[in-house]
Amino acid sequence: MPSLRNYHILISHSWDYNNHYETISGWLNDTPYFLWTDYSVPITRPLTVSGINELKQKIRNRISLCSCVIILSGMYVAYSDWIDFEIDTAVSMGKPIIGVKPWGQERIPTKVQDNADIIIGWNSASVVDAVRRYAV
Repeated sequence: MPSLRNYHILISHSWDYNNHYETISGWLNDTPYFLWTDYSVPITRPLTVSGINELKQKIRNRISLCSCVIILSGMYVAYSDWIDFEIDTAVSMGKPIIGVKPWGQERIPTKVQDNADIIIGWNSASVVDAVRRYAV
């Protein structure tokens, strides 16, 4: 059997909506024949830093190792400086951005619309398919 590709993924999300992160990471974990390494910073695994500049550098380092960045595209993204930073960093590094529209949401923040390589619906098959198609 051929070896599986290991996708290196950062799931950008707001800690206030950590359940969205948990859902997406659960989908990826539960997908048969799908291997991934999580470069995200969930509320359960915060980075240890001494200031904003160090935090930015650690996030840059994580994104630099990624095959793609998944942006959970709730409207809260429009008000998150950190998610803006992660989008700008991914764009500057040429990392594919997959926007995921949360269940029942009708609008997507302009920042995501303008920078995502693809925007997909809230389901596991769409997320896995987008990673397989867009990851570098």
